[in-house]
Amino acid sequence: MPRPRKDQYYRQAKKQGYRARSAFKLKQMIRKYKLLEGVNVVVELCSSPGGWTQVLREKDRTMEIVAVDINPMAPLPGVKFVKGDITEDTTLEKIEQLTRGSADLILSDCSPNVSGHWDIDVARQLDLARITLEIGHKLLEKNGKVLTKVFEGRGFREFMTATRKSYNSVKLVKPDASRKTSAEIYLLAIGPKKN
Repeated sequence: MPRPRKDQYYRQAKKQGYRARSAFKLKQMIRKYKLLEGVNVVVELCSSPGGWTQVLREKDRTMEIVAVDINPMAPLPGVKFVKGDITEDTTLEKIEQLTRGSADLILSDCSPNVSGHWDIDVARQLDLARITLEIGHKLLEKNGKVLTKVFEGRGFREFMTATRKSYNSVKLVKPDASRKTSAEIYLLAIGPKKN
């Protein structure tokens, strides 16, 4: 059954010129969790088509933004774009070059290609979240933040246990703009524990 696309956020996104309805999810989380406080450099993974990137640029004209996606993305003023797969070392090397090896916030709205088999989709989603958190561990300073999409299912509890061992603060958040029928939830991890 096709999901209803033209909800209020979809219509608002069209009206306000956002490239995706997900822009409202980020806006709500920025406001509620003060995501951009103390943030000068942001890395946004799986950025295309650029709805979240638009919100970041709109919220702060001076912030450095490095957007990354395997698919092309139409340019946005002052945004550096890396076309690459976040699972490949060459992509991470390009990100490190553009950020000079340091960032304050890592954002990821990555989704796997959905197979329709729930356990497989959960595993793929958690893999993307794990990669995002690893990138955060490499690039973030001690108070740095990661916001990444996750699905709850088989392996989720173990994933959360591992994340709590590597970040000082870990919480689950769900913005109002997430579809009520959607299984997605976001994980906000703050302060990578570095040896």
